[in-house]
Amino acid sequence: MRVAAIQALEHHLPERRLKNDELAKLYPDWSAQKIFDKTGIRERRVVAPDEFASDLGAAAAEKLFARTGIDRATVDLLVYCTQSPDYFLPTTACILQERLGLPTTTAAFDYNLGCSAFPYGLAMIRGLIETGAASTALLVMAETYSRFIHPMDKSVRTLFGDAASAVLVTATEREAPTLGPFVLGTDGKGANNLIVKRGGIRQPIGTEPLVETTDNSGNVRTEANLYMNGPAILEFTIRRIPAVFKELLARAEVTLSDVRWVIMHQANEYMLRYLQKKIGIPDEKFAVHLEHCGNTVSSTIPIVLQHLVKEGQVKRDDLLLTLGFGVGYSWGANLIRWSPDR
Repeated sequence: MRVAAIQALEHHLPERRLKNDELAKLYPDWSAQKIFDKTGIRERRVVAPDEFASDLGAAAAEKLFARTGIDRATVDLLVYCTQSPDYFLPTTACILQERLGLPTTTAAFDYNLGCSAFPYGLAMIRGLIETGAASTALLVMAETYSRFIHPMDKSVRTLFGDAASAVLVTATEREAPTLGPFVLGTDGKGANNLIVKRGGIRQPIGTEPLVETTDNSGNVRTEANLYMNGPAILEFTIRRIPAVFKELLARAEVTLSDVRWVIMHQANEYMLRYLQKKIGIPDEKFAVHLEHCGNTVSSTIPIVLQHLVKEGQVKRDDLLLTLGFGVGYSWGANLIRWSPDR
């Protein structure tokens, strides 16, 4: 049967490293070790002033082309996820199509999601490939939250890093699907708990002065900066995500013992370990990999997956469970049967 299968993954990080020692100088009550203890992160990457999300995405895609040797003329679908687009319009995917030298027969579009982006992207691509609308798809996810973060807001600056990832998904013949099932969901009641309020159409910058405010923890921000209600995000996560995990296993008619790796969105290590314990996932099945890149939003899951593959910790026919959750609130989970052609 015709199915969609992941063939390869790559990622790209900007050069500048923002280390805990540097942040500790700005936040006297948080030492470098305290930042690590709270987050599991020692450094995160941030873009240069003249570097943008699409630059990271293009670099990740070029790495993928170079490593796989795939003829880019065969690509007929480009799906790009970002919350940091180059422009309101046109869609950045159209710009990347030309920049990457993809044929004009390539369908290209953007979608706007954060931490749930990977399962959603795979779900869309699987549908387009398995209905015959595409055969060779490039999924690119790129984010530069550093551009939204106030330098004196330690609640988010200690967490987020900039990055991009690229995933090659192609049509192939298998006896059963390699992607899915999927569990997707949304709860827009949480929209204001992770948000950049100003800068869009509803609340543009320039109509009213931006005012810096300081919260009870000493974090400084304006409405043009990223705001995160950490306690509310944690409450949502521990309430919703274990149920999503169980629903996916039930829908697939498998158990945790059938799964080789559980790869969750790498929000921070505290949250990951809490979920691991609550769900009951053994250490040998639970992937944590954010110490040197931070929370890269849409790219956390593919970065972890690429790391595991590179280290030889994923074998052919291994069953992988990925689960993304966050801004929106939005969540997505899916299974991957790892079976690349090459």
